[in-house]
Amino acid sequence: MKPLNIYTLTRAPLNTLSRFEKHMSFRQYGLKIKEWEIECLRNVSEHLYALKSDISDLYFYYSFQIPKLGKEFDLLRIAENYIINIELKSGDVSDDKIKKQLKQNRYYLSMLGISVRSYTYITSQDRLVRLTNGERLIEESFENLLADLERLENIYDGDVEDLFKEEQFLISPLTDPEKFLRREYFLTCQQSDIRAKMIRNINEKGYCVQGFTGLPGTGKTLLLYDLAMQLTWKKKVCVLHFGSFPEELDTLNERLKRIDFYHCSQDLENRGDILPKFDEYAAILIDEGHRISKEDYDRIVDSAKKYNIPVILSYDLETLLSREELQNSVIDYIENTSDYIKYKLTNRIRMNSELSSFIHCLMRKEDGYRRKEYPSVKIAYATKKSEVISILKDLKNQGYIYIRDERLDMDNDDDSCEMSVREATCKEFDQVVMLMDSSFYYDESGYLRAEDDGIYNDSRVRMLYHGLNRAKSGLAVIIYDNEKVFELTLGTFGQGVK
Repeated sequence: MKPLNIYTLTRAPLNTLSRFEKHMSFRQYGLKIKEWEIECLRNVSEHLYALKSDISDLYFYYSFQIPKLGKEFDLLRIAENYIINIELKSGDVSDDKIKKQLKQNRYYLSMLGISVRSYTYITSQDRLVRLTNGERLIEESFENLLADLERLENIYDGDVEDLFKEEQFLISPLTDPEKFLRREYFLTCQQSDIRAKMIRNINEKGYCVQGFTGLPGTGKTLLLYDLAMQLTWKKKVCVLHFGSFPEELDTLNERLKRIDFYHCSQDLENRGDILPKFDEYAAILIDEGHRISKEDYDRIVDSAKKYNIPVILSYDLETLLSREELQNSVIDYIENTSDYIKYKLTNRIRMNSELSSFIHCLMRKEDGYRRKEYPSVKIAYATKKSEVISILKDLKNQGYIYIRDERLDMDNDDDSCEMSVREATCKEFDQVVMLMDSSFYYDESGYLRAEDDGIYNDSRVRMLYHGLNRAKSGLAVIIYDNEKVFELTLGTFGQGVK
């Protein structure tokens, strides 16, 4: 997306503006531009033009939204020495709301490491205000705005999305613990909204049980750990982590003195020596809540009620798995509790839509969800273990991480660039490769199933699902001695959307 001249844009007829804006900005889609927005743009451009009959200072990125964060800016001009941000309003709006938005904008723009000059223009009042460095809102003149524009040095006019690469601000606390500790991350608007509602409930009620779910890649771990940081203002909190306990959690546990992390891979009642004394904490947070037992959940909730402290859970949404796979799930038990408050994260911030679509098709064969192409997905077929090992070696050389099912022993001497599904929990990788053997099949409803091994939490389908969802930009699946599944998977490619 390129900057456009707002004076030139506002000269065009109203019915052509969406197409004209797309042409000027090189945007990939057309905007729905409201009449009041054009009035604001016209007023700003004409105020500045009246002071200087030159439109060269009127180039801005218009209506730019940071990819995946959902944060939008009305007008941005970016230079080496500072950024100018102008927000547009049609009618009366309180100064508190204006200040809140401009402060939030500065927070997100801070990732560029450049100071920000923040303005808001209210067209109904023909009023221009500015947020000072001391975060006071003051009346401002267009003469001073023009002076700011003229003082910009080495103005950036490239694709603005190149400045906001998602890896700069979308992190996992377990993949990038150092960045998390330095708070070099941002929450999406949806994450921030859920956080605000949860904290408000805690402040009003004390004891309450709240939780949020979402598909892998929606930022549940980051939100939970950010909440843990926010809730330490009273006293320490504890995080109960059900699942693997990676070294990164030890790092967080050592550095975050007001948060205690507990590894809960076994039943709590069998771990009396390290059972948390819940009355010492301001809140109990549960990570990987879909792995908790009903007994442990009840035990935690009973303690929380006793000490009047809140409970927050984070757990995966597994709607792509068959009901048989989920028949012993604790999630229905939790969500049907009368006083449980549920939130749902819907925005996939880690994985792109292509990989998400492929995993959907792999987990359940159903019409209407396929894409035309999957350029970031590779599949391979092998009839012998030696062939699997050769293909794995090639993919590892290309930068893929092999996430393995621990029960599929390939007798592979090279264990570099690989880990188990448990070890990969809550982490993320650019490219992931996984293996499907002859135990996989599709049932009559089109769900991917595997021969039952009697261990629900470690079923092969769930392990495959969660392992594949660790990928950010590339996937590879090796299908071993299973022609039927290979044919059906191959049929996913090249299919048009129905």
